[in-house]
Amino acid sequence: MTADAQNPVPDPVARPSIGELVRRGSRSFSFEFMPPKDAAGEEQLWTAIRELEPYEPTFVSVTYGAGGSTRDSTVEMTGRIARETSMRPMGHLTCVGHTRDELVEILRAYAAAGVHDVLALRGDPKEGPTAPWTPTPGGLHHAVDLVELARSLSDEVGGLGIGVAAFCERHPASVSVDDDARILAAKAAAGADFAVTQLFFRASDYFGLVERAAAAGTDIPILPGIMPITNLKSVRRMAELSGAEVPAETLAAFDGVTDPAEVRRIGVELATQLCEQLLDGGAPGLHFYTLNRSRATRDIFTALRITA
Repeated sequence: MTADAQNPVPDPVARPSIGELVRRGSRSFSFEFMPPKDAAGEEQLWTAIRELEPYEPTFVSVTYGAGGSTRDSTVEMTGRIARETSMRPMGHLTCVGHTRDELVEILRAYAAAGVHDVLALRGDPKEGPTAPWTPTPGGLHHAVDLVELARSLSDEVGGLGIGVAAFCERHPASVSVDDDARILAAKAAAGADFAVTQLFFRASDYFGLVERAAAAGTDIPILPGIMPITNLKSVRRMAELSGAEVPAETLAAFDGVTDPAEVRRIGVELATQLCEQLLDGGAPGLHFYTLNRSRATRDIFTALRITA
């Protein structure tokens, strides 16, 4: 890819990776969004983006639909964030449903849109995370292969920051949490700069992952993924899909509670306590799964005395 006067290829030396920013010592705060499904969803999304932008996140990430279902909208959305906001966007990318050549073109499209950070994921089969994995013909088998591919294109597109997923609890398809840690170490060795965990609800699960990763030979920065419980049914479903467990003590806090406002209040309170434990224990920052809404995240920031 060549540069022109209007769209110069950024100097990779001048732009530190997200991993480097996280390693510099100041706590990282980041937000995750999803491509909207309709006009109302788009309005809600951009309201959340504008309300969270003043907090000056280290980066924001944009999810990628199963089987490439949101490929174009994810690239478009991350590009718009790069153009129209002060925030640094990171686009997701999965092996599911794409050949190697298609993945190369998507990485180039991200760079052309001004997006120079990606979260490299294997992705789940269309049948769900516990279904047998079948690679796309002509595609890649594992996230580590996608990390290697992205790293090989980095110089061509002006530098790429590469994040990967990590699991505080066992991935639904893995044999053990120790195996998950070894896979994370392999992704770091292949060129990943940092990792973001799936949602979890116990600080001890996060710190256990950090210890296992170190034992596997990597000190890659691992950002804890936080999802405040504002709807118990939906969070339980998301936890199930990611292999996480909503602990009995967490569920007990909602016993007998039916008022949605009270569910939300309790969920924010529990998430705030988790964030405090993580930061006090040395986590390098917090990554919030916003579900395209800002209020719960802003309430947690207020409780943590983090101001915009």
